[in-house]
Amino acid sequence: MHKKLLAAALVLLFPVISPAQTPNWSTDVAPIIYNHCSGCHHSGNIAPFSLMTYQETVTHGFTIKDQVTNHIMPPWPPDPNYSRLAHERRLTDAEIAKISDWVSGGMPIGDTTLAPPQPVFSVDGDLPGTADLTVQIPAYTSTADTGDVYQCFVIPSGLLSDKFITAFEAVPANRAIVHHVLVYADTTGACAALDAASPGPGYTNFGGVGSNDAILLGGWVPGSAPIQYPNNFGVRIPQNADIVLQIHYPAGTVGQMDSTKVRFFFAANTVRDVYIVPALNYLDNSVLSPFPLHIPADDTATFTETYTIPPVDFSLLGVAPHMHLIGHSIKSFNVAAQDTQKIINIPEWDFHWQGFYLLPRIMRLAAGSKMYASAFYDNTINNPENPSMPPQDVFGGEATTDEMMLVYFVFALYQPGDENIIIDSTVALNTATYYHGQQMFSPHPNPASGQLVVKYYFEKDDAADISLLDISGRTVKKLAQNMRVSNGYHATTYTVADVPPGMYLLQLKTSQQILTKKLLIQH
Repeated sequence: MHKKLLAAALVLLFPVISPAQTPNWSTDVAPIIYNHCSGCHHSGNIAPFSLMTYQETVTHGFTIKDQVTNHIMPPWPPDPNYSRLAHERRLTDAEIAKISDWVSGGMPIGDTTLAPPQPVFSVDGDLPGTADLTVQIPAYTSTADTGDVYQCFVIPSGLLSDKFITAFEAVPANRAIVHHVLVYADTTGACAALDAASPGPGYTNFGGVGSNDAILLGGWVPGSAPIQYPNNFGVRIPQNADIVLQIHYPAGTVGQMDSTKVRFFFAANTVRDVYIVPALNYLDNSVLSPFPLHIPADDTATFTETYTIPPVDFSLLGVAPHMHLIGHSIKSFNVAAQDTQKIINIPEWDFHWQGFYLLPRIMRLAAGSKMYASAFYDNTINNPENPSMPPQDVFGGEATTDEMMLVYFVFALYQPGDENIIIDSTVALNTATYYHGQQMFSPHPNPASGQLVVKYYFEKDDAADISLLDISGRTVKKLAQNMRVSNGYHATTYTVADVPPGMYLLQLKTSQQILTKKLLIQH
């Protein structure tokens, strides 16, 4: 008796801990891969291999674990510990742990009936509706053999009046060879003259588009979200402006064809002007210190840029730093009185993954406050991106062997309440994903008889009711009521053996919307 009591006491004091269950492909890893990786890693896209199936992912499992645990993939150069940005291409710590544990645990497949459907990616763009203006480059054959090519294309807009861009997206025709697209507007004719002077479609220019007067409209890299401004904001594009695209074709793509297009959406009426200006500009000796931009061979250098906000408040919507291959790191912030507003920090600059970043919420910049940028350059043999070996003196300019230090700011004139405007309300939930908002996928099986798997994804935590309705809309069976659902992918099994045969609507109702799928029940 005493031994039994002692054993019971030990169990209470030291409960048996069951080993944590190894994540599986179907319910744990597939949603992460589909949501964050497959957008680039599918056939015909820029990534070197596909991640659309279990077997494809297993083949590269150890590489995936290494890349995600070291925060190399998905590519997201800004430091999230410095500031948060809209549409971040990042995995959460929990998602990284799931992938790591899955690989370490032997990469089990799990119950494939619970897996989400494979994503289907649009080749015509992600923004819904018909674009107000679509421009497309002529059929171009890449000449990028042993080195990268930055080709610029000039397309007349044909606009008869000024328009305000509220959203746009670049849509490469050959995603396997397009590494980035920068979009400009030019009203001077300078870019058209460069194009006319160069044989074949477009002209080559590394640092930009060859004209300091061209207006940057935004950019695209694989996996990035379309540019969308808040309601009543837009970037003005002047009438008769030329649209200029600088497209990066990486080495090894020689002989392959592309005809990238850009889809623009305009405001119906006049809206608030959004300006995109390189206020921190290495060409201005009142901004750059020390001046001029010069990095001696076999040396490193740090530069600072300062710009004082005029006597009017600004509303900051976004930021776009720009350097070349000697650049190693860059950060930007604003100082007002005793307050420092952190904007962006890129601790390991990668020219090939330069981005155009919107903020999650508009930031108010006070009149008279100071904008700063600090950048570090490495012109030594320790920099694998150095275009000159042995290193040569580097000066400011547009050539591959030159350097730049620009920080473009996306801003509007401040109006009271702007700082409350949300650009990306789900920044903490990684919105540059395949799944968005609340989605319900096709149930399994369909037709169903005994058991039914309901599959759905929530971007935010919410409550949900799941019901079966007949074709007249009457509730036949409530499968779940006021069920708390955490963000992420879910596959929940319910019994429908007691439901009469027939055609039904499977309804998922949340605080945000009502989603339905047709379901046939047969016994």
